[in-house]
Amino acid sequence: MKQKTILLVEDNPDDTDLTLRALKKNKILNEVTVARDGVEALDYLFPTDGSVQLPALILLDLKLPRVDGIEVLRRIRADERTRLLPVIILTTSKEQGDLLSGYRNGCNSYIRKPVDFAEFITAVQQIGLYWLMLNESPPI
Repeated sequence: MKQKTILLVEDNPDDTDLTLRALKKNKILNEVTVARDGVEALDYLFPTDGSVQLPALILLDLKLPRVDGIEVLRRIRADERTRLLPVIILTTSKEQGDLLSGYRNGCNSYIRKPVDFAEFITAVQQIGLYWLMLNESPPI
């Protein structure tokens, strides 16, 4: 069985390291590709050669440089090849508008990053357990 790749879209190096540490601590050993802004994420998903790289899960921050997370989400949902990919917004934003915009544009889940590392580890564990082990993804 091919290992399921995670696309982590995060511009903050500290949050990237924290997420990678939490994944490792929870023994989630999937390959993780990191995109540091919205353009890198879109380039990964839609390379110029026309191929499409499909991760099993996208962890998407909202406040990104160049192209923000909501626009990345819109483009994912607008393309038939990526429309069904699970996209989890993982953000520090507590703004109600961001929450509504995320769901209106098709995110599968919206999770606020806990400030406490132990809570963050638990949140990542639950994400991994549900989205990578329990969830039945559509064939794409």
